[in-house]
Amino acid sequence: MALSRSSSTTYLRLCILSALGGFAMSATAATGNSSVINRSELPQVELDKIVVTATRTPTKTSNVIAQTRVIDKEELQRYQGQTVLEVLKRQPGISHYTNGGPGTTSNFYMRGYDNKQILVLIDGIRYSSISAGGATLSLLPADQIDRIEILYGASGSSIYGADAMGGVIQVFTKGANVKRSNFSVTAGVGSNDEYLYGASAQLANESGTTLSLSASHTETDGIDATLPSTSTYKDDDSFESDNISLALTQRINEQLLVGASALYSKSNTEFDYGLNKDVYSDQENGAAQAFIDWRYMPGSSVRLQYGHSIDKVDTPAYNSRYDTEQDQISLVGQHKLPVGQGIYGLEYLNQGLDTKSPGYNLDDRDVKSAFLGYLLANNKFDAQANIRFDDYSEYGDQTTYNLGGAYHINSNLRVGANYAKGFRVPTFNDLYPGFGGDPDLKSETSDNYEAFIEYDTVLQSTRLTSYQNKVDDLIVSPAPTYQTVNINEAKIKGISLTSDWILNNYLFGGSYDYQSAKDDSDYSNRADDYNGNFLPVRPEHKGLIYLGYRLPSLDLRAEYQYVDDYYYSISNADSQLVESYGLFNISGNYQLTDNLSMTARLNNITNEKYVTAPGYNTDGTNFFTSLTYNWF
Repeated sequence: MALSRSSSTTYLRLCILSALGGFAMSATAATGNSSVINRSELPQVELDKIVVTATRTPTKTSNVIAQTRVIDKEELQRYQGQTVLEVLKRQPGISHYTNGGPGTTSNFYMRGYDNKQILVLIDGIRYSSISAGGATLSLLPADQIDRIEILYGASGSSIYGADAMGGVIQVFTKGANVKRSNFSVTAGVGSNDEYLYGASAQLANESGTTLSLSASHTETDGIDATLPSTSTYKDDDSFESDNISLALTQRINEQLLVGASALYSKSNTEFDYGLNKDVYSDQENGAAQAFIDWRYMPGSSVRLQYGHSIDKVDTPAYNSRYDTEQDQISLVGQHKLPVGQGIYGLEYLNQGLDTKSPGYNLDDRDVKSAFLGYLLANNKFDAQANIRFDDYSEYGDQTTYNLGGAYHINSNLRVGANYAKGFRVPTFNDLYPGFGGDPDLKSETSDNYEAFIEYDTVLQSTRLTSYQNKVDDLIVSPAPTYQTVNINEAKIKGISLTSDWILNNYLFGGSYDYQSAKDDSDYSNRADDYNGNFLPVRPEHKGLIYLGYRLPSLDLRAEYQYVDDYYYSISNADSQLVESYGLFNISGNYQLTDNLSMTARLNNITNEKYVTAPGYNTDGTNFFTSLTYNWF
């Protein structure tokens, strides 16, 4: 019997609800027979994880000064069928907006800085658009990712350079830690006729060779991108994406490791454009890298890496094409000292733009960089100091630095503080008059202060962070003219509280963020005056609470997220006010057999009506569920 589209959707929703109910019954049954469970088989959750983004060398989170967060592969399983942006927007300190459904224009913000000021790396390689600035995380599928590391604040500027003024997000592709050979296939289905097909293979042998290859295809009818009041043509705006990732490593000997990795996504996104039908953009995004890692003595190593990234957008309705490419060569070393560790590096970056739009006076630039760092991590003191020099072919040289320290009051309690100097040069679009840009724009600079208190035990990890940032010559494009200008000064301050707990099989916790991000300029010589206005898409309050239940074969989680009011434009006009909203979601993973697992997610259970950008639509209650079969 054939089902209509509406009947099919209803049937699938019933399936997902039944699956979640089955998860709950399995959990109840497991709890009722807990006496027969060997405690060695209970889930092991490590709160103190290893990160590399914060220091460019493996460091425990309990020794890092700046606030960091790790989203591991277990957590990423809950986001099957979704994108990296869907993962990040639920993290502390991050806000966002989207102009419609999957693949449409979006932006994200972290601690008051927008995505142009947040450096995104894929396996250590810069990933962003050189024309518009920022990274299109809405096009990166979560199922191709092994883990994500988030570094909050500007300390990354002194080890990564420009575009890290607001923080660093590093995406690691699958295949870095292949333990044994396996092959898997995945099939999923969700709301709005969403379908996912994927396969992955990981191979490892005794000669030290590992290979990981993953490929997936996603398609969905999507939703109508614009609200009924803002568009005369109503239709669903579809999205389709093909994705592939590859990782290869070869252990030459105990000291020498070589390897390469790549992540590539090709997508097609429909959107609303007046009375025109089937308007779309074709996009290609990705990054690839090859490296040689030489560990010449315990605790000391040198890594030589070459990387290439692309961001290509072709929109026929606009007669618009933007192809951006970045080539990066880096030599980064770490050397064990009698006390602490020294870090050093040299980098060369070339950024190029090819476009149909005439009048780009700047379409290529080079950056030559060098940095030094010192890292101390022990049971009593933690310290980090970095200094970096960047020479831009058209903007001259910039020097940034960072100094931070922490004191372990006892084995569980730690306090610390950090100062960082940041900067960002304008994007090509910022300088292009055809888009309201100004070729005489200045670089943004910032002073960033952070202090924290952290309490860690076997059962929980809690951190309270306070920060205050001053940004000079912030680049904005305010309505109604959208002319790009430097505003004299902006001030961003806030607090961030995170707490994660583990009690037997139960996981719970959450986060709360308060931020005040305002224009603090002197407009005595200008007609427009934004002094005291809130910077756009920076809600004052944002929070999330969650409750989870985990067994070796079961992982359930319920979460509620609240986002406060915010303005979409720095003009702070009433028409640009986005009202607060709250979303309730449930997700789960269940190991049906040794080889077969199931993932399910139900979003916006209460069918909350909300927007993230004026005039643009969001989805109501929606779901996704998938099955994965593994051969070992």
